[in-house]
Amino acid sequence: MITIRLLGGAKKSFSTDKMEINKDDSTVAELVDFLQKSIPKNMPPLDVKNILVAINGVDSSTLQGFSTNLKNGDIVSIIPIIHGGSARRMQFCVFKTKVELMKIKNNLNDPARFLEDLRQKYRNLAIQAIDSHYVLNIEHAKKIIAISLAAKKASIMLSNKLETDILMRFACTRQISDAIQKAGLQKRQDFILIAIGKKSSLDKLFTELNTILKLTSLSNSNPNFLKKEFSISKKQLQAIVSHTKLEDLLAEKAAVLFR
Repeated sequence: MITIRLLGGAKKSFSTDKMEINKDDSTVAELVDFLQKSIPKNMPPLDVKNILVAINGVDSSTLQGFSTNLKNGDIVSIIPIIHGGSARRMQFCVFKTKVELMKIKNNLNDPARFLEDLRQKYRNLAIQAIDSHYVLNIEHAKKIIAISLAAKKASIMLSNKLETDILMRFACTRQISDAIQKAGLQKRQDFILIAIGKKSSLDKLFTELNTILKLTSLSNSNPNFLKKEFSISKKQLQAIVSHTKLEDLLAEKAAVLFR
C-alpha cells in the first residue's frame, strides 16, 4: 500500500487530505495519472503541471523525477506549487554532515515558540532561524555553517551551542544579545531555517513545514543591506581577488570571531 498526503489545494480535488491505494508497483507518473482519473465529478481538477511530488519527504525531482518507482509503504505528498515557484530542497553536506535550508513565510503568531517547538520535537537536529536579510545566498550560508562546524570540532565555538554560534557568525558579532537582536527571529519578517543532522529527520522536518515554505531561492537578493549593515566599502570589495567578493568577505568576518 502507498499512502498519499494531499496538501494545500490538492485536498479540494478529493475532499480529503489522505488516501491509501494499492499502487506500489507504479511510477510517480502512473500514480499522478491514476489520481487525475480518480477525481470525483464536479470536483476541481488537479493541476499536474504545477505540483511538487515528495516521496518520504524527498522531492521526486532529486530522484528520477516522474520516472521514480514507488514501493510498498511509501508516503507520497502531493503539494501544489503557487506563485509560479518551486519548493526545491536546499540540502547539502558540510564535513559529511547533512544540512538543510528552508525559507519560511513568517505569518506566525509566535515565531519564537514555533522555533522552540521544533527543537523539542526534533531533538536530534540542530535548528536555528536567521533573518533572511542576513543570508546573501546559499553559498554564503554554506561557508558560515562550515565555519561553525569547524569551530565545534576544534572546541572554539563562540557559544556552548552550535545553533548560537551559527547565529552569531551570520550577525558577525561576539555578543549573543546583539546577534539575536540583529539576525534573530523578527515578527512578520521571513527567515531562513537551518537544520543540521540526520537525513531521515531532515526529510520529516521538510515534509512537516512544506505548506509554509516560501517558494523562492536564495540568490543575492540583499547585497546592499549587508554592505551597509557591516560597513563594507567599495574599496574593501575591490581589494578581494574573487568572483564572489561580498560572499567571501562576509565569511572572513565570521571566521575571525573568537570567544
